[in-house]
Amino acid sequence: MKRKSAAILKSTSLFFIFTSLFLISSGQWYDPEKVNKKAGEIYGKAYEEAQEGRYKEAIANLDEALKLDPKFVDVYLSRAGIYASMKNYKASVADFETGLQLDKVYSETYLLPYSISLAGTGDFAKALEAVNKFLATPNLNEQSIKAGKYRKSVYEFALEYKKNNPATDYVFAPKNLGDNINSKALEYFPSLTIDGSKMIFTRRENNDEDFYESNFQNGQWSKATPVEGKINTNLNEGAQNISQDGQWLIFTGCNYPEGAGSCDLYIAYKTRSGSWTEPENLSAINTDAWESSPSLSPDKRDLYFASNRPGGFGGKDIWVTHRGQNGKWSTPENLGPTVNTSGDEGCPFIHADNQTLYFNSNGHMGYGMTDLFMSKKNNADKWEAPKNLGYPINTIDDEGSLIVSSDGKTSYYASDGGDTKGGLDLYSFQLRDDIKASKTYWVKGKVYDKKKNEGLPSSVELTDIATRKLISKLQTDEDGNYLVTLPAGKDYAFNVNRRGYLFYSDNFSMLNNLPDSSLTVNIPLQPIEKGASIVLKNIFFESKQFALKPESMAELDKVVALLTENPKLTIQINGHTDNVGKPADNLFLSVNRAKAVTAYIQSKGIDARRLLAKGFGETVPVASNATDEGRSQNRRTELSITTN
Repeated sequence: MKRKSAAILKSTSLFFIFTSLFLISSGQWYDPEKVNKKAGEIYGKAYEEAQEGRYKEAIANLDEALKLDPKFVDVYLSRAGIYASMKNYKASVADFETGLQLDKVYSETYLLPYSISLAGTGDFAKALEAVNKFLATPNLNEQSIKAGKYRKSVYEFALEYKKNNPATDYVFAPKNLGDNINSKALEYFPSLTIDGSKMIFTRRENNDEDFYESNFQNGQWSKATPVEGKINTNLNEGAQNISQDGQWLIFTGCNYPEGAGSCDLYIAYKTRSGSWTEPENLSAINTDAWESSPSLSPDKRDLYFASNRPGGFGGKDIWVTHRGQNGKWSTPENLGPTVNTSGDEGCPFIHADNQTLYFNSNGHMGYGMTDLFMSKKNNADKWEAPKNLGYPINTIDDEGSLIVSSDGKTSYYASDGGDTKGGLDLYSFQLRDDIKASKTYWVKGKVYDKKKNEGLPSSVELTDIATRKLISKLQTDEDGNYLVTLPAGKDYAFNVNRRGYLFYSDNFSMLNNLPDSSLTVNIPLQPIEKGASIVLKNIFFESKQFALKPESMAELDKVVALLTENPKLTIQINGHTDNVGKPADNLFLSVNRAKAVTAYIQSKGIDARRLLAKGFGETVPVASNATDEGRSQNRRTELSITTN
């Protein structure tokens, strides 16, 4: 049975309870025909109120009926169904159990909805026991057997999950974000910048959805206000995603006059004044189908979204499109059958680590309706089998969108919890270790012309030193501002490039000795001219050796590209060491390291006459040799331009 049918099974439980069969079985004392007449009339009124969704009024009348007839079994069973519809599963279970105690034979008809309410409280073992008793009932019809077997599989999944993921010290404690964020209206779809300083979310009031923003200041969220610009309209917009650097806002607009389909994706850009530009339809992505729930990768090169366009695996699937060097988006690709199912997948969120995807689904096995899942991208860029986030994050009810902050564990989502200000509110909670993303730092700053001190639009690249795999590649804004994410667990080569300038080289170690906070690095680029020089920080040798390590090749290839793009350029490679060891040995080592670099460059087709290798040993330090850090800076390979 597909999980999407669970919603139908769940919604029928209330009215199943209200429409008892009025059969008298052997061992049954309760006779619905013999209840107090006045109590029966009140019960009938409660039935009508429940059908109209007026649950509080229905419960009040059922309470009155019980005062007249304390053994009115149908009242307990019906009130249990109403409490279940209100998600008050604890009260629902109590009423079911009272009905069972009063007349076990009569009430056994309701063991299936009783099991659902038990599961709603998290008591899956007792729920399994109840549904097994239900399935053992003689003469069940085919639909009841099908429903019972489905619920049995759900409870067995829940128990197996708990067995394999004990997490005995984990406490799920969602915290309401408070009055500055939440209101009597509905708040949902939170979106956060990487530094956690700004949140944008959707607020629905009087059937109109608008975007609101709040800033995290002095340990608390500021009073939320509508976003500035021309984004909020009297039309239907929602499901937004702010880029990690806070400069782009992509959202879903439905039934717009210029729209391609029922719901399309739109983009707006942050202006220097802090407002947002007029939204643009992402026409290269949208179709005459439904597109929604966008999520940008941290480098803004990949855009994930949900769509029911043709070519998927089920109703709604998750897709991705890639932004090329020309700024255009590629034809969207389906994430494939590992992530997508014959059911519905939606609300994708790609974490700042650019490898952990959270989404919801009613097609993967779970707790009864739509659950939240996590999938990680492996080294081959393939998505691993999704993992259910487990109870109590997932419940027997629908779970919506989830986002995770850069620390990898602080999560935000919408819920109608017990302390809600009104309907859906925004909450935060901590993920378990086994379902969290990688803690992600970031480096930000400004690229500028070293001579003119003016900002330079440039290309910024981050490469995994160990695998030489490009992790992210992005463009700065027109003023040269950039932000690059640095997931923990790897060492990165960091390069900045602009035609006509000497590239910039740096590296960041996120394997050990992680920084206390994220970094700000302003980068002066030097025009390509005689005398300009840089330290090649991603050239590596073993201690006291001059054979190049494989991790050096990515940076050396950039030197090759520089010389290829500038065919008249000649360079000198300078080798330097610290003062450990004999001066003669250090000079020999530095000369041969410089020669190893020029030999590699020459092997890539660069004329040897354009290359010069020179070693200086320990004679030109740039830092004190009294410390490990200073000696590390002195062990370096430099590139200087001799003619251009």
